[in-house]
Amino acid sequence: MQESTSSATDVLKAGNRVVAGGIAAIVVILLGAAVFLFLNLPDANAYNARVERLFVENNDLNTGAEIKLLEILAQSGTSFSEVLTSYRSVIFVLLVFATALMVAALVFLVTIIALNRRISAIQRSGIQVSTLVISREARAVYINDMEFSLTEAAIETLSVLAEARMDDDVLTGAQIEGVISGRNAADCDEAAGATRVKRLRDALGNQMVSELLVKTIARRGYMLAVGKDTIKMI
Repeated sequence: MQESTSSATDVLKAGNRVVAGGIAAIVVILLGAAVFLFLNLPDANAYNARVERLFVENNDLNTGAEIKLLEILAQSGTSFSEVLTSYRSVIFVLLVFATALMVAALVFLVTIIALNRRISAIQRSGIQVSTLVISREARAVYINDMEFSLTEAAIETLSVLAEARMDDDVLTGAQIEGVISGRNAADCDEAAGATRVKRLRDALGNQMVSELLVKTIARRGYMLAVGKDTIKMI
């Protein structure tokens, strides 16, 4: 048990390191892209500098029309400068947004992978049930610390399967139907018992819990995948 705990802890630490490294890599890459982009954007005052140079180098532009043209060019340069400044702000916001999305995507991806591994481990080993208490009066079943409210029919089906598990028996659908209905199993339909098992699984709600708790044994029938000493009926 100690070795398993150490192994799980090591895997968790390794996963955390991968996530931290991935987030750091995303931030570094996008930061580098932002620096490269901003360094290669034209200077916001480049247009104004060119217009000012025209004023300085062309003293003979002194007619009203020529001065008016230079004023228009100066106003255009100011507009260009303001637009370029707003573009810088937009690009900065988009880069921050892209960073947040990529970090979130990485975290979600690692989480999904971890959950898939956990589900696969559970599917290989089955549910570790320490207590399974069936209460006919309350029409409920208590699996470890989880409570499931069931219908009368579902309680009957679960009780039959629990009693069979106590005797190490595997019941077919016809046998389940026969025990519940009080008829001979040979006179019962296999599909009727299978329907009862399906309704029991539906009543348990959680698909993973129901599929692993009520196991289907190929060409034999159904049984509870729990230890006999964990079952208690009240």
